[in-house]
Amino acid sequence: MSIACVAVGAAVLTGVNLADANATTAGGLPVCKHFSDVKPPNRPPGPSHDSKSKGPKISLSGRLPAPSGVSGSYAGGKVTITFNRVPGATAYRVWRNAQSVAWVSDWGQPALTAVDATPCRHANYTIVALRSDASDASTGQLSVAYRLADSGKIAPFRLAAGTRLSYKVTSYNDPGQTASGYTAGLGKCAVDARFIPLGTRFQVAGYGWCYAADIGLWIQGSIVDIWLPGNEANNWGVQQRTITIG
Repeated sequence: MSIACVAVGAAVLTGVNLADANATTAGGLPVCKHFSDVKPPNRPPGPSHDSKSKGPKISLSGRLPAPSGVSGSYAGGKVTITFNRVPGATAYRVWRNAQSVAWVSDWGQPALTAVDATPCRHANYTIVALRSDASDASTGQLSVAYRLADSGKIAPFRLAAGTRLSYKVTSYNDPGQTASGYTAGLGKCAVDARFIPLGTRFQVAGYGWCYAADIGLWIQGSIVDIWLPGNEANNWGVQQRTITIG
């Protein structure tokens, strides 16, 4: 994966950020692929049964806020994204469909720039501010997704609240850190971030709330992986469930 990033002040011309000023069409870019070439096994859904443990609505209060002033465009074969610094942050991560494309250090500049040298059509970009300590709270709040439009510009993108989708729902119990940097646990779920961007909140029938914070080799297309402790993950099996965007 090509990665490039620089830290500079964002230049503005007649009220338009230069990251947008020279945007070219992105409609001819290749379709975004899943990060893994692994083909998931065919796992047909079994009987439906609710989980004993329930996913809570995760609170992110007390964490660094997401960067503001996000702007970006496609030009010269790459996507350039600018954003404002967050007081207290020492660095920032920028993801494309939950795959890291830039790490930007913060040395006090008013605005920062990240470059994705290998963009794809309708990519979802997410940005997070980071503190220097190693605690779970060192990862700030995930930004809203910014989707690359065919026009060549990025714009905030959210799945409409109340949208109901039929998904295959599996379960995992791996401890440790999720792809987004948060500690794994109840209420944090793995998604295919091409379709459900990182940071999306949704409910899974029979489980509760999910916060899209992780990804997985087998989590491709219309599959969500919920986190459950111990044997509860095995007992869940594979179920066809309705998910509702929060």
